[in-house]
Amino acid sequence: MTQTRDNILSALATVALPDGGDLASRDMIRALTIDGGSISFVIEAPSADLAARMEPQRKAAETVVAALAGVEKVSVILTAHSAGGGSGSARPAPSGEAPQLRVGGHPTPQQGPEAVPGVKKVIAIASGKGGVGKSTVTSNLAVALAAQGKKVGLLDADVLGPSQPLMMGTNDRPQSADGKVMEPVEAHGVKLISIGLFLDPDQAVVWRGPMLTGTLQQFLFKVTWGELDVLLIDLPPGTGDVQLTLAQKVKMTGALVVSTPQDVALIDAHKALDMFQKVHVPVLGLIENMSTYICPNCGHEDHIFGQGGVRAEAEKTGLPFMGEIPLAREVRTAGDAGIPIALGDGPVAEAYRALAKSLIDGGLV
Repeated sequence: MTQTRDNILSALATVALPDGGDLASRDMIRALTIDGGSISFVIEAPSADLAARMEPQRKAAETVVAALAGVEKVSVILTAHSAGGGSGSARPAPSGEAPQLRVGGHPTPQQGPEAVPGVKKVIAIASGKGGVGKSTVTSNLAVALAAQGKKVGLLDADVLGPSQPLMMGTNDRPQSADGKVMEPVEAHGVKLISIGLFLDPDQAVVWRGPMLTGTLQQFLFKVTWGELDVLLIDLPPGTGDVQLTLAQKVKMTGALVVSTPQDVALIDAHKALDMFQKVHVPVLGLIENMSTYICPNCGHEDHIFGQGGVRAEAEKTGLPFMGEIPLAREVRTAGDAGIPIALGDGPVAEAYRALAKSLIDGGLV
């Protein structure tokens, strides 16, 4: 017998909390997953103080669910919504902030992909593998578009490894008047939302797929983006839950795929192209990052990761080749300083300005 979500929540309703109520009535259960006889879920306490006293309740929850018919294995993680409560816990709300904002939780049902209110275009920036500079491309393209007069939003969908707060130079916490809908922060003329704005920087997000899905849906439809010409979405590497959720939940303009010229990166980039084809999201073009390195001392040009691989892939697949972004030490130092290199001058900044202009001239933004 496979247990249902309702049966499991009924069992968890018998686990009383030290400050009153029970696990179910207090809405503390997150990421409930049923895989045959294996059950897993997260108990999210509203504060670190309460979480510190809830190990007996975690064990009790494990026991009552394990006692249900057909259940063979139970995994329960205890976390906290505010700082200090374990994996994925959020920083405490600033003094005077309105009701506490919960981030994460289960996704809500939708009939199909929906438009993001006020947003004209939604473009995902993707890569088949990590380490190709996809997040760097996203942040710099965002500020380059904003510098050319476009109203731009940036959604950091890499929930398990958020990097946009550092790259955009902000750790401001999004505000909420009602604890449900949040205001994005603004940096360098770009509106930004990221799970990294809610977390202690040293804490990991330990979430299964449903929590990732719920967070992405929240960032899309529970953020007051306002009127935007384009919302850029910085995807995590790969072809998993977040990519599939995006295709199912939001009406996409399309995707840009970033790769280095290196063969091993192109193998995974091709998988990303195949994924977007399968989920019916148009690929708007390919971007070659780290295309060439010019020594600042002697001026020698070197193709560290190969040469022309992404252009060749674009020609082979019949997709637009959007341009080449050089490799430079300044890219790293600018990103670490929270001042995207596209804001300055030089070959890399010029490459991003050209990329932004090509998107605008092509009617994609």
